[in-house]
This record gives sequence, C-alpha cells and structure tokens, in this order.
Amino acid sequence: MKTIVKSCVQVVSLLIVLPVAAIAGFGSFAGGFRFGAQLCSLVPGLPGDYLRIAFYKFTLQKCSLGSRVSFGSFFAHPEAVLGDDVYIGAFCILGRCSIGDRTQIASHVQIISGRRQHERLPTGQITGSDEGVFESVGVGSDCWVGASSIIMASVGSQTTIGGGAVVVRPIGDRVVAVGNPARVIKEAC
Repeated sequence: MKTIVKSCVQVVSLLIVLPVAAIAGFGSFAGGFRFGAQLCSLVPGLPGDYLRIAFYKFTLQKCSLGSRVSFGSFFAHPEAVLGDDVYIGAFCILGRCSIGDRTQIASHVQIISGRRQHERLPTGQITGSDEGVFESVGVGSDCWVGASSIIMASVGSQTTIGGGAVVVRPIGDRVVAVGNPARVIKEAC
C-alpha cells in the first residue's frame, strides 16, 4: 500500500512541475532551469522533496525518483547526474557533478564545478564565470559527505568526507578524509 501511495504522489508531483520543466526547456534553457531549481528549492517539507525530485527528473542528465533533495538545496547546472537512493540535506548547492548511488550528503554542502571557475587577469581583475572552466566533479557511490563540506575535486566510492572538509584534490575509494585542505586520515577495511 505504501508503495502505491508513493507512486501516486510521484506521478502527481511530475504533473505539477511539468510546466516549470517546460519553461526550463527540460534542462536546455539555463535561465529557466535556474528559475525552476530555485523555485522548487523553496517548497517546504515532504511535498517539496517530491516536487524537487520531479523537477530534476525532467531537467538533469539523470535523476532517480527514489532520491531526495531537501529544502533549500538546488542544482546550479542541468549537466548533473543524481544516482539511485541519494539523500541530499538542506541548503546544499550543487554544480556540475555526478553523485553515485546511495550516497548521503549532509546539510550546507557545496559541490562546485571544479577549482577554476574564475580566472584572474594580468590587471588583477577576476573574470566572470562565463570565462571560467567548469568541470564535472564526481562523488562515488555509498559515500558520506559531512555537513558544510566544500567539494571541488572528485571523491571515490565508499568514502567519508568529514564535516567542514574542503576537497581540492581528488580523494580515492574507501577512505576517510578531513580538514582544509582535505587529507586522508584512514584507509577503510
């Protein structure tokens, strides 16, 4: 019975966000995508969780309806992949990234699109993001990313990133990394 109710709520959510996804060009119109992503991020509670996932199902490169994106969290780019059964906590900002199956991301985490989104000109001025280099940052499957972490480089599968860590270089599989910059402190069994 629970599965039937959940499926019905998912269908209703898909129908509700369909016009917003259409305005976003189903992920191909950047301005419409940002509008829809930020609008959906503001819907509170469980209904908001369903609406956000429905919107991303229509607009991201890949998104599983079995995942959850909490209040205040949004994807900044439609070139993202969200695996199966992923949990994303509240107030996260996610750029061009690929998040593996069953990964859990705590609140206030930022996964930005690499380290070189802005360049400094010889005059000392900083360029806009339209001139920067956007990379896709991967977070493997079965990971835990602690609260307030900033991820700028890929993280391997079955890895734990401690709260407040700043990942500036790739982190391998099955390790625990903490600190700023993040360093591996433990190899998993």
